[in-house]
Amino acid sequence: MPLPLSHPLSRRECLIHGVQAFGLMALASRPIVSLAAEGATAADLTAKGIDFLRPRQAENGSWSGDRKEPGITALVVSALLRTKRVTPAEPVITKALTFLEGFLGPKGGLSEAAHSNYSTSIAIMAFQEANQGGRYDAIIKGGQEFLKAMQWDASEGKGPDDAFYGGAGYGGKNNRPDLSNTAFMMEALHDTGLPADDPALQRALIFVSRCQNLKSEFNDQPWADKVNDGGFIYTAANGGSSVAGNTENGGLRSYSAMTYAGLKSMIYAGLTADDPRVKAANAYITKHYSLDENPGLGQKGLFYYYQTFAKTMALLGKPTVVDGSGKSHDWRAELTAALAKRQEANGSWTNPADSFMEGDPNLVTAYALLALAYAQPKG
Repeated sequence: MPLPLSHPLSRRECLIHGVQAFGLMALASRPIVSLAAEGATAADLTAKGIDFLRPRQAENGSWSGDRKEPGITALVVSALLRTKRVTPAEPVITKALTFLEGFLGPKGGLSEAAHSNYSTSIAIMAFQEANQGGRYDAIIKGGQEFLKAMQWDASEGKGPDDAFYGGAGYGGKNNRPDLSNTAFMMEALHDTGLPADDPALQRALIFVSRCQNLKSEFNDQPWADKVNDGGFIYTAANGGSSVAGNTENGGLRSYSAMTYAGLKSMIYAGLTADDPRVKAANAYITKHYSLDENPGLGQKGLFYYYQTFAKTMALLGKPTVVDGSGKSHDWRAELTAALAKRQEANGSWTNPADSFMEGDPNLVTAYALLALAYAQPKG
């Protein structure tokens, strides 16, 4: 399964994420082709990434279609369109959207997909990017309703006191909720026009708040004050778990990919800079600022981190970040440089630390193009 970072709690989740035990060993053996020395700009990197992806589309319109689910295809579509160098009318897009439409079901959304909740979140953002003249209004609306129906709430017998409440998993009712899938659901609902006060986003905010290492009125979990650094973990459900592991005192370590996901989700739900949850998250990302790694996980999930980082920073609207030592960083320039030195000669990106499917160049190139698109100043 492409996008979300998952705690390796089961064989099924390991298979979903494509975790490879020896992925980290490849770091020492795979050279990184640096384009930065050639003076590559964001436009150069983007053009090469697009040129890599175009011919890799299968005849049925998919990318990495052998995985038997549409998530990567939807992600590639969103990435290509967000570059503004590919238009909705081009065959590469129309073929891909037709492929995605094949997973639509009577419940709305991509209910026929293997990981319907996740796939619907990614897909309706792609349809939103391509929506001209209201062509995909019905699909987008159906997707919104499907995501709301699949959210853990009273219809599953879960009330606000339950750690599942408000969250979303991969496929719906029988899937434990996690922050990554919940963040994609919230992003999809936000990007397709739902206001911050929509009940689905407000329910999700309760789950997101419980995933933050912050002892407060918003997190009643027993581990909330054991780390208490304002960062986020993977899930508060089933006693909580973190991909970054546990501390000696029974706490759950925060890591940056989930912290950026949590922060942008709270903003989508209407929280402002003076909210204690936002303040704590901002303190965490200031202290752990890095574009050399995914803080807390090192090189694992690096490109997932890049696109989540870029989305959040663009949402915050800050051109610079001051780190814990007081140094100011132009995050857009530094992100572009980080991607430049990791782009391969054929225009693709892959992660030698092949966890969470980041050995798939279609997935990782889409991540990189999204990160570059969000790193461009508005206007």
